[in-house]
Amino acid sequence: MTHADPRTLRADPDTPVRVARLGTVAYREAWALQQRLVDHHQAGRCPDTLLLLEHPRVYTLGRRADRSNVHFDAPTLAERGIEVIEVDRGGDVTYHGPGQLVGYPILRLAGTLVVDYVRALEEILIRALAALEITAQRCPGYPGVWVGEEKVAAIGVRVSAGGLTSHGFALNVYTDLDDFTGIVPCGITDRGVCSLASLGVDVEVARAAEVVEQAFAEVFGATLEPAGPDLVAPASTASKAPS
Repeated sequence: MTHADPRTLRADPDTPVRVARLGTVAYREAWALQQRLVDHHQAGRCPDTLLLLEHPRVYTLGRRADRSNVHFDAPTLAERGIEVIEVDRGGDVTYHGPGQLVGYPILRLAGTLVVDYVRALEEILIRALAALEITAQRCPGYPGVWVGEEKVAAIGVRVSAGGLTSHGFALNVYTDLDDFTGIVPCGITDRGVCSLASLGVDVEVARAAEVVEQAFAEVFGATLEPAGPDLVAPASTASKAPS
């Protein structure tokens, strides 16, 4: 199947994309920030933006998630310090935690081309991994990026009726893979997960962010600009945080 050129996916392809590296951010806080940026973008008050960050340990369940795919009981979750949150992205259950690079692009698409957008995110991650000397690929029928039979990066997105994106991707850099044993990742029972560390690549999340930024610029044909401190400042018009 032929997919659209990623350089044509953004509604405003000639405008720069702001990039913010936020460090470690609680999941609900980052979700509220995404919603605020979507609202401001919809109102014409901010441009396309890419958030790069890490989360404390959390399992998130997408709109079609099967709760039985979370295997840890409440005491085990509490012992491990893992929160469980239902979210408004597509997909099933996934894990976020320290040592994982999470990317949330807030972009206005030229149309609601969700499949083409997901393919563009996959291409970004494949190119970034190639820069780290890892050969990764797509797996037909399974969104995300794979090394052999193991997923190294998960993708789960939301595209609003106005073509604005939120949520995004999670790349396992030196993630604790033991935490994945408490779920059926993305509802897939016959495949595993891996990380850059488990593949023998010793890099920090900051280095992974660098190659992801470079690949993002290449794939979307975009100029990237560092975001200023006003990006994360709560605004009087901010949406209510998810509960």
